[in-house]
Amino acid sequence: MTWRPAFWLVALSVIAIDQATKQWALAALSPGEVIPVIGDYLQLQLVFNSGAAFSLGTDYTWVLTIVAVVVTAGLVYYARRAASVPVVVLFGIGLGGAIGNLIDRLLREPSFGEGHVIDMIKYGDLFVGNIADIAIVGAATVAVLMGLAGKPLLHPPAVGEVSSEPAKESQE
Repeated sequence: MTWRPAFWLVALSVIAIDQATKQWALAALSPGEVIPVIGDYLQLQLVFNSGAAFSLGTDYTWVLTIVAVVVTAGLVYYARRAASVPVVVLFGIGLGGAIGNLIDRLLREPSFGEGHVIDMIKYGDLFVGNIADIAIVGAATVAVLMGLAGKPLLHPPAVGEVSSEPAKESQE
């Protein structure tokens, strides 16, 4: 199967939007300042997150960086087997989100591989996230819903490609 330009276009679009909003947040917001957008339910607040969702793993930023690299490689690998155009777009959204946060981990302070992710969208008292987080969670949610609905995400492996499915025993 050939690579689909839509996959890369969608991923690059998500990365561009994510990085642009992070640069905007750095220029327009002050750490700790909370700006209401929809009362207490949706606010803007600049946060430098060394951990993952809900600030889990704050002492293991380098592990999160390695996980992000593996997830990114997995998305690129499996996108080649996308079963439909919507799945190609879904993989592109997920890849864009993964790379958006990976860029922060690799290039932001305090150091390479241990950079803090820029978050600025505060969801009440639950958590603070960014566009990359929305892309990752949204793509994962749609993928799970498609799976539950019986919609195929991937074509079967090509002949000669290693499958993750267990081999079926022949009955003689």
